[in-house]
Amino acid sequence: MEPASETLSDLPPSAKLVFKVLEYNGSLTQGEIADETMLPRRTARFGLSRLKEGGLVEDQVSFRDARQSVYSLTETGEQVGTPSN
Repeated sequence: MEPASETLSDLPPSAKLVFKVLEYNGSLTQGEIADETMLPRRTARFGLSRLKEGGLVEDQVSFRDARQSVYSLTETGEQVGTPSN
């Protein structure tokens, strides 16, 4: 399996944008991610699926609305987002 940083660099720009939005804003729903990135919902969903495949993002059922999922960075995703010195 590739290191997560290599996985992130190989992802399409839309997935990288979704990653950055989650890094700066914390947990968000798919709709909130689409609004923040100004990407179509389908493109945001594609970015999220690629990030989940790479182990950088996880989803949980929303407590506010059980029909929605809330996405956040995994521990691995947080390490990728943190600049190394």
